[in-house]
Amino acid sequence: MMVIRAAHAGACYGVKRALSMALAATEDAGAVTTLGPLIHNPLVVADLERRGARVADSIEEVSTHTVIIRSHGVIPSARAALDERGLAVVDATCPHVARAQRAAAELARAGCRVLVVGEKDHPEVAGLAACVREEGGKVDVVSDPGDVPFGLYDPIGVVVQTTQRRENLDRIVEALHDRGLQPQVKNTICSATAQRQRTAAEVAEQVDAMVVIGGRNSSNTTRLAEICTARCSRTFHVETLDELDPTAFFACDRVGVTAGASTPEDQIAAVVARLEEL
Repeated sequence: MMVIRAAHAGACYGVKRALSMALAATEDAGAVTTLGPLIHNPLVVADLERRGARVADSIEEVSTHTVIIRSHGVIPSARAALDERGLAVVDATCPHVARAQRAAAELARAGCRVLVVGEKDHPEVAGLAACVREEGGKVDVVSDPGDVPFGLYDPIGVVVQTTQRRENLDRIVEALHDRGLQPQVKNTICSATAQRQRTAAEVAEQVDAMVVIGGRNSSNTTRLAEICTARCSRTFHVETLDELDPTAFFACDRVGVTAGASTPEDQIAAVVARLEEL
């Protein structure tokens, strides 16, 4: 059985940067707190906890002097609250997320009603919406064209969760154009996300089965699983090596592998090695 790995798969620059900053903080300060999971990968979060990085769901739960802002960023008021408490803040916000936050704020300052294209309950989306409100703007979160509210009028601004699919952004912009609107679109989809989606699709089209590795709470990994499933019906989204069922690959000549941007190399290598053993 041939194992084909997507050309672009696994931890992106933003995730590697956040992990490096978190590990350095644990070495320097010992016990630290991440405000929410550092990244959406349960195995990595568990390993960080063993190293002394506990997870707090709110600022009130922070009990260490050093606090790490996760890769998805935080809402502006949360950052201000951390500073007011005099905590040592390690800002591991992904630079692409920070760019999206600035774009959201710029649209609001320009007088636009802002549509954030993304998942309503995702922490990154909450941060983008908060950046609009901090500038006194009105904001709506939309995940598909059906979510676009009626009664809109120009100026309209559009900003995107960094891990969204370009096709979804295009459909929403088209829906706005169909209403005669001329939105100012800030395509803030991360280039690493686009690369992983494109190469995952290429592999999925040429294999008998596809394995997508990463946390189930990871937005970008979920998008990869959706893309692969649309092209290869035998697609398996696994979070850990133990979830890999050897019998699922019976009679497969070619198996593809990809991984979300929150998946470290060692997790990918373990899955590839197990598949090659088959």
